[in-house]
Amino acid sequence: MENKSVLMSIADIHENPNNPRTITQGKYRKLVNSIKNFPKMIFYRPLVVNKEGVVLGGNMRLKALKELGFAEVPVIVADDFTEQEELEFIVKDNLPYGEWDIDALGIVTGKQIGRAHV
Repeated sequence: MENKSVLMSIADIHENPNNPRTITQGKYRKLVNSIKNFPKMIFYRPLVVNKEGVVLGGNMRLKALKELGFAEVPVIVADDFTEQEELEFIVKDNLPYGEWDIDALGIVTGKQIGRAHV
C-alpha cells in the first residue's frame, strides 16, 4: 500500500459537505497566514481525497489554499477506501490524541510560551 502524493487541480477537489469540523475565523486567518508564510509545508502534508476528489482530510486547508490562489495542490488519493473507511478516516484524522509539551515547543520555536498561548 503506497500512498504517494500527486498534484491535482484545485478545481477538481471538493470540500466534504459532511465535514464534522469547524474553525473560528481567527484560527482560519492563522491557517491562511501559516500557509502563506510557509507554502512548502503543504507538499509535506498533502490533502487526502477520495476517488471522486472529495476531501477526507484537509477541508480547512483546501479553503485556505483556494483563498491564496493555488491552482494545483498535492493530494493523496485514497482510492481503495470503502465508504466506512472514509467515514472512519474523517473522524480519526481530526482526533487530538497528543498534547503539547510546552517546554519542547518553546525550544522548537525559540520562544518562551505560556500555557495560555497554546
